[in-house]
Amino acid sequence: MASGENTISIPLRNAWRFRWSALGKQDPASRVLSGSLIMLLGSTMVAGLNFAFNIVMARLLGPALFSQAAAMVTLLMLISCISLSFQLVCAKFVARNETTKAKSFVYSGMRTQAWLVGLAVGVVLALGSFPISTYLRMPNVWLLIVLAVGMAFYIPLGAKRGNLQGQCNFGALSRNYILEAASKLAIAIVLVELGYGVMGAVGAISASIFAAVVIAGKGSKAQGECGVVVPASFREGMQAIVFFVGQVVINNIDIILVKHFFTSEQAGIYAAIALVGRVLYFAAWSIVSAMFPISAAAKGEEHNRKHVLFLPLLIVLVLATVFILILALFPGVIIHIIFGEGFRSTWAEPLLSLYAVATGLYALSVVLMTYEMSRKIANTGWLQLLFSGALVFLIYLFHSNLRQVIVVQIALMAAMLLIVSLPFLRSIQSLRWKEVA
Repeated sequence: MASGENTISIPLRNAWRFRWSALGKQDPASRVLSGSLIMLLGSTMVAGLNFAFNIVMARLLGPALFSQAAAMVTLLMLISCISLSFQLVCAKFVARNETTKAKSFVYSGMRTQAWLVGLAVGVVLALGSFPISTYLRMPNVWLLIVLAVGMAFYIPLGAKRGNLQGQCNFGALSRNYILEAASKLAIAIVLVELGYGVMGAVGAISASIFAAVVIAGKGSKAQGECGVVVPASFREGMQAIVFFVGQVVINNIDIILVKHFFTSEQAGIYAAIALVGRVLYFAAWSIVSAMFPISAAAKGEEHNRKHVLFLPLLIVLVLATVFILILALFPGVIIHIIFGEGFRSTWAEPLLSLYAVATGLYALSVVLMTYEMSRKIANTGWLQLLFSGALVFLIYLFHSNLRQVIVVQIALMAAMLLIVSLPFLRSIQSLRWKEVA
């Protein structure tokens, strides 16, 4: 049986190598489309597995206990700004270096820094576990400590994924995401069924991160001369951190604040609504992940580079429109099928499409901001950070009900999309004037 599998795997591996070689020879727009399709398929599987994880946990734990598990996942997402920063910077500078040896040199330096930062984050989270658990009304401080162990590995995982992304090895990158999601689901089911409850769910999160680090895909081997190395810059690292701090706050702080201001039952239902809305964002982010390294490495006229942007923007716009329409037409059916009767509520059903509107507006902004970051040092990260602070402030002011919390997000995301769109609208207009001239 093993020999048969090896015989089959050889031509399959050769076929994949040919595919990636062909992908590297395509023009940037075609590479974005090919990479986007691969990442979109992978993210669909990951979204399905993550959905299964949350659905199973919601059904096994119920709304009140599920709100605790959702709060831990949200903390993970907040800390992910550091992991994603390492991934973004590593992807950008691995893509910009031409030789495999230079790419390996950049990745090696980023990996060492990631391990140091990861250990520091784990220690800080463990030391701050008591005040954090008090603020979130968590009954067990050990949930934070178990999550802190996973965080020590989560930052280096970002550097590993950045190396794969920078080399446009989207197949290995997708498989790594799938491995993390699949192992989390399997381990969580076993531990919860054994009676460990919320602790089992959080333990599964940390265990899945460890598995993704250990079994991360391999990049190209360093061969030949190193050549000129384009090292990762401190300024662009800071830009990435600022961007992802704003991103994770916008995507996750509402769940933390709802957990603080509302009852456990309401917080659990809101977490379920946010879970559905996040599917759209994760799908959009898979498109952005394919665009970023290709845009960073693209050369030539600005007119040609803009085509790297327009296609992802169109794909995200279509995805958002279809997603919002489906949630608006069948909210009750979706909640009932996915989460069961325990989460079904007449006041919660209209919130599904409203939350998706906020997510769609933000996803479009992210496409524009990450394109700008792939080309140069951009100020959009600071703008996003400003809006994330405004979001926290306004939710603190306006939280009389969950609908008001979502309306605040829609208003702010619409304003941010308008602002980040202005430079691109001006550049399109200038290109048209040049063509006319």
